[in-house]
Order: sequence, then structure tokens, then C-alpha cells
Amino acid sequence: MRLMKLRTSLKLQITWRRETGSRRDSWVLFQGHKDESVDQMKEYEVGKNIMKQITGHKDESVDQMKEYEVGKKINEFLSQKRYLVVLDDVWETDTWEKLNRTIKVFPDETNSSRVLLTTRKEDVANHVQMPTHVHHLKKLDEEKSWDLFSSKALPPYKRYAIRDVDEFEKLGRKLAKKCDGLPLALGVLGGYLSKNLNAQIWSDILSDWPATKDGQMMSVILARSYKDLPNHHLRSCLLYFAAFPEDYEIHVPHLIELWIAESFIPDTPNHTLEETARSYVIELAQRSLVQVVDRSTTHGWIDRIRIHDILHDWCIQEARQDVFLDTSNKTVDQAGASSSSSDNLISYRFSFQTSSYQILPATPNVRSLLGFKLSSVSLPKLRFLRVLCIEDSTLKDFSSVIGRCIHLRLLRLRYCEGVALPSSIGKLLYLQTIDLRGTILESVVPNSLWDIPTLRHVYLRNCFFSPPPPARSVRLQPKELQSFALLLDPVGTDFRCHDMMIFLGQLNQLTTFCLFMHPNIPAEVLNIFANMPHLVDISLGQFDVLDKLPAEFPQSVRSLFLSADVIKQDPMPILEKLPCLVVLRLWGYKGQTMCCSSQGFPRLQELLLGSFSTEVWRMEEGAMPKLSHLTLQSCKKISKLPVGLLHLPSLDHLELAFMTQISEDDITLNELRRKGCEVYIHIRSLGIVNLPHLMSTLCLLQICGAR
Repeated sequence: MRLMKLRTSLKLQITWRRETGSRRDSWVLFQGHKDESVDQMKEYEVGKNIMKQITGHKDESVDQMKEYEVGKKINEFLSQKRYLVVLDDVWETDTWEKLNRTIKVFPDETNSSRVLLTTRKEDVANHVQMPTHVHHLKKLDEEKSWDLFSSKALPPYKRYAIRDVDEFEKLGRKLAKKCDGLPLALGVLGGYLSKNLNAQIWSDILSDWPATKDGQMMSVILARSYKDLPNHHLRSCLLYFAAFPEDYEIHVPHLIELWIAESFIPDTPNHTLEETARSYVIELAQRSLVQVVDRSTTHGWIDRIRIHDILHDWCIQEARQDVFLDTSNKTVDQAGASSSSSDNLISYRFSFQTSSYQILPATPNVRSLLGFKLSSVSLPKLRFLRVLCIEDSTLKDFSSVIGRCIHLRLLRLRYCEGVALPSSIGKLLYLQTIDLRGTILESVVPNSLWDIPTLRHVYLRNCFFSPPPPARSVRLQPKELQSFALLLDPVGTDFRCHDMMIFLGQLNQLTTFCLFMHPNIPAEVLNIFANMPHLVDISLGQFDVLDKLPAEFPQSVRSLFLSADVIKQDPMPILEKLPCLVVLRLWGYKGQTMCCSSQGFPRLQELLLGSFSTEVWRMEEGAMPKLSHLTLQSCKKISKLPVGLLHLPSLDHLELAFMTQISEDDITLNELRRKGCEVYIHIRSLGIVNLPHLMSTLCLLQICGAR
């Protein structure tokens, strides 16, 4: 085994192919941060974290283990396995000693196993006393620097409007050379200059270029880009990234809800707040101030982003200097050394990360409080609080505090423990978003929640939910509710389905509707769509038996997930008429034949069919002209892929899961490969009896925001 070390700010992407046979493969990613380095962790917390990841055991038994026992367990688990362990973003030289203090943690099996360590500091890379290979990442050369810079500063769609392109290219090459091969500097400066296509401005920047490199250079570039943002609303949105942990992947819809609750997004004529916020995300991406991780197939917009850690550090510093937001990620005994200790918390916004305070030391006038991985904390009395966003934490005495936060706009508690909603929640008359996905409530959802007139987004999971009685439903206030996600598992025997239908029937402004009920959703749910003309995203599971789908879905639907044990009638003649449908995931059709008509599914791009009993799939020429991604899962009676797939002009990705009856010699399969379609075949069974039901459930949980 060799220890390979490199430093990279790029996302590490690993495709790990598991081989059949007795030998198994394992890989784990453990990430440290500058402000929560391995050196600051307790003696063997690093080993415990690694053990939890490689073994999958996350219960309290791991936390109770002694240091030697943790190291021994890791060694035993990895023995006789080929493994890759990644220690990402390590800052301290004694990391290796901490891991191997009592026992050699990583066995040397001489089977191509690797431990890969990334760091910015060369002394960390050279500190490990064992056979190593140190890989220094090279900066971009002059030509590659220019390619990156020009793609940002002078994209093709802007070149045609420039009179003297040659002058800009001459100045641009000099500026690109000044960036010293650093991708972040090239991208951010290029993004800034693309908004300032004035030769004099370019020349002035070149003349004023700072003499020193790296740190000061990046600060100057980032400060210039920040000041160049078109308004203070957008500058606030950028600084708000300081509230998130380093390398945190941000879901854009969640971010937009935060921005709106913070009043960062202004009213714009002919645009909703959400549309304006999405234009802000695009603006930041065009300026290379955020990194686009993923885009939504359904909507085409940016769905997930993150920011470079250097920019994240700059945002923290700038936000603190401007008294915009303060961050703390120190434990109690380290707080005295932190610039964010309780003695000098003066901002109206605070973000606490991996802190172990018993009571968060926020000032009484705080407006926004964000927390990540907090250990058993109580909230202080915060009567002016507008935003409360906490993840992966344990809260104490929550119900006694929240009812007094009468100015609250957003309440997001994801994957938290110790949460109960009091009836006084109905007093939060300004609440716009309540997001409790992943949090198991210790109380029934009070009916008073639905008396809040400003509610726009409601996400509840694993809660004791009882629909309000009909007399209350007909006078419900949240007529403007836009998003509603409810995951009930299990549903009690005394659940009032009829009351549920009346309740849902009042929500006629919904654009997003996600409902999961175990064991089954009542089929009557499908009847409510006649009163929901604005629906765009629908996710439903798990139905028992559906004779047929409703004759008409809302014409605005772009994404539909529907899972049933049995769908009797071919759903395609109904669904193919939806003019806006882009993504369709469907489970449970048990008919023998299925037909997709010519001109059907005019905008469909992604199709998943699971647990179908179809033997014959007729596909007329002209159907699904934009379909690019097709997935077939557990469709056991399709013995041969339909020839109609060859007539799909845009199909470039085919995935077959648990379809062992499809031969590698299948004529259609090989013809698709010859035409350039990427084909992925997953053959191995997981040994699960009701695999289709499990797969559809996992997919639905993912759609509805679960991990």
C-alpha cells in the first residue's frame, strides 16, 4: 500500500466497480476543514468517523468504544479487502499519528489498496513516515489559463457585439497571465470583466494589479467582483454563503426560501420572488462566484451549487467586518480563542457549526440563526427571530421557545431530534416556510399550523399528522400554499382519509405536491387534481390497486412520479398527452401491452419504468422526440428491447436494472450502442424480496427531499 497525497479544490468523483466473488471492495471519504481540523477533534474521533463510514454502523455503540478497539475494528474490517480511504482537506501534521497511535489502522494487504490524503500544506504531505508518493497539482499553463479566462470574459455570444476584439484579447492575455495559473482567479476575474466590456476598465485593472501573489491577489479580485454586483440585494445573497459549512452542497430551492425569508429578494414587476432569486443564482454563476453542481432536468434551472473554499473564507471575513453575519464552529472550551466568542457576537445573524454549547450564545435581538451538527443545545429566548435553520442536531426545550418567535418567517429543522410543535405555532402569523424533513416529531402536528395565513411551503416527514376536521378545512387560511410534501410511515388505523381529501381540496394554488403514505395512499387522492390547475411537480406513492389513471392531469405538470402495486390500464394514452411533461417515473403497470403514440410525450426527456409486467411495448415513430434518458427496472417480462427505441432521435442513455432476461446479444441493445447511446446494465440482485417496492420508495424519498 502506498500513501498518495494531493491538494485539490475540485469535487472528487470516484466510480468504484464492485467485482463478483468472495473479495469485497470498500471506500470511504473523510473530510476535515480548516476550522474543524483533525487536530481539534477529540483523541480518536477521527477513527470513529471513519469506522462509521466504512462499516455503516452509526449507533451509540461506536461512540462508546475505546481508542484501541476502534483502530482494531477498522483494521479487521479492511483486512482481506481492497480499499480506498480518502482523507480530504487535512490541515494538521499529526493526523496520521492520531489515527495510528495505538494500533496500525490501515492494513497493508499488498492488493492495490490505497490511502489518499489531500492537503494544501506541503509539510502535512511530507510528514507521514511510510512509503509515499506526493503529487503536486500543477497550475494552468499560459494557454490553458487563456482558454479558461476567455471562456468567462469573452464568451462567443458576446464577441459579436465587440468592435475591437483584438484589443480585448491583447489585454485579456496579459490579465490571464497575471492570475498565475489559478483557476479561481481566472474564473472570477473573467466573470467580472464579462460584465464590464470596456477597454479602459481592463487597462486600469492591469495597471493597478497588486504586486503580491495568491492571498492578496485573490482578495483584491474577490472584493472587486463583490463591489461590482449590481445591487445590495445580490451582495447580501453572496455574503450569506458564509452561513454554510465549508464545502457544503447547497440545494438552490432551499437557499431561495432562506433568501426570501431574509428579505434579500426585492419585489420585481411581472416576476415572482422565486423567479428573481433564480436570476440572482444565474448572475452569481455567470460571474464564477458559485460552482454549479447540478441542474434540474425538469426545469432546466440550477439546482445545486457550492462555493470555492477560498471564496467561502473571504465571505466569512467580509460578513463579519460588515456586521452582516457571524460564524462560530468552536466547541465551548475553544470559544475563548474564537473571534466569534459570545463576548463579541454583535451581528443580527449567526451560524453555529459543530458547536457544543448548552445554550447557544446568541444576542436577544438576533434575527437569523443557523446551526449545523449541534450537540444537545437549547435555544435562548429570541423574540425577534425571523429565520431558524438547524440541521443534524439535537434540541432541548424547543417547544417552550418556538411559540414566542412571533416574527419567524422560516422554520427549517432537518434531521433533528427533540422536536415537538406546540399549539402556539399558530401564533407565528408571518411564517412562510416550515421544513421538517428527516425530523421525527415528538408530537402531533397541531391544527393551528393551518391557521397561518402566510404559509407558502410545508414539508413534513415521519410525523403524527391528522388532517383538520372538515368544519376547519373549509375556512383554512393557507389558500396560497405553493409546496406541500407529506411523508407518513406508517399511517395509523384511525387515520381520517375523508378529512384528508377535504383538506387537500382546499390547496388549489399548489405547484409542488408530494405525498407518501405507508402502507397505501387512498386512490381518491387522484381526484383532487381537477382543482389544482397550477401543479408542476407531482410525487405519489404507494398506491395499492389503480384501475386507471384520471382522464386529465393538470396540463402544467412537468414532473410526475407515481408508484402503485398494480396499475391495471395502460397509463401511456393519458400521460402522453401532457404537453409540458419532462420527467416521468412510473411503477406498477401490470398489463401485457403498452403503446406510445406518434407525437406523444412531445417534451419528455427522462423516463423511468419500474416493476412493469409488459410483454409488448409498441412505440410509434415520432413518439418521445426529446427523450434522452431511459431507465427500465425490474420489468421482467420484456424479453427483448423494443425496436421502437431505435427511432428515438435524442436517446443517449439507457439504464437496465435487474433485467437479467435481456441478453447482451439483444439486437436493439447493440444497435443502440453502435449509434452512440451509453448503456448501463446492473445485474446483481440485492437479495431483497420486494425490491421494486423498495426502489420506488427510495426514489420517492429522494424526490421529496430525504437523503
